[in-house]
Amino acid sequence: MIYNFTVNDFEGPLDLLLHLIRSSKMDIYDINIESITKQYLDFINNSKEMNMDIAADYLVMAAELIHLKSRTLLHKDDEEESDEYELNSAEDLRDRLLEYQQMKEVTSTFKELEDRRSDFYTKLPSDLSDFREEGASVNPGDVSVDDLVNALKLFLEREKLNKPLNTKITKKELSVGDRTVQIRNILKTKKKCEFTSLFEQVTKPYVVVTFLSVLNMSKNNEINITQDKNFGDIYLEMK
Repeated sequence: MIYNFTVNDFEGPLDLLLHLIRSSKMDIYDINIESITKQYLDFINNSKEMNMDIAADYLVMAAELIHLKSRTLLHKDDEEESDEYELNSAEDLRDRLLEYQQMKEVTSTFKELEDRRSDFYTKLPSDLSDFREEGASVNPGDVSVDDLVNALKLFLEREKLNKPLNTKITKKELSVGDRTVQIRNILKTKKKCEFTSLFEQVTKPYVVVTFLSVLNMSKNNEINITQDKNFGDIYLEMK
């Protein structure tokens, strides 16, 4: 067999053995000990780049294979196993190779996952408060409808209104137009008010009409909606 590879191409003697077995199209469950030992020793003898540090593990495996080959040829499988050697049967070699092959596949999977992960970059949240001018508020455009919905939801939860609300019928229902006028008057008086403070009553019609009024005023660009920090209180003021 002509070898076009070097020791540096392998991760160790087991890696080399697996390569030789595959190259010979040998079944790992039916290893020809004599053949694989000869191929292994030929490779070691033909390898010119092996230094003593690298050669040590390969030479130990060579001794193991020679010992295993001698047992096979002399039909001494029934003798007591020698504590001096780790490989005393073809089954020992097979188990070592299967274990190594499994670990190599797992390592390959982890390496693939590592390569995929290297395509993503993450960054911990930064505190940007030092870059904000004193007294400055969040851009009104940063407060979305979702922010208002979440604020209202939290308010209702605090008020224990997640249960069916009181739907008592009154003689005069409040319209969005009427409630908008009321909110305008509140903002003209207070200049600025907290969003949930507008829900003085906790009936479903009142909550719905008030919320729609705020959305309508925001849509018509009548009010500024600000929030000092994420998940903080939301404030309304007239423009």
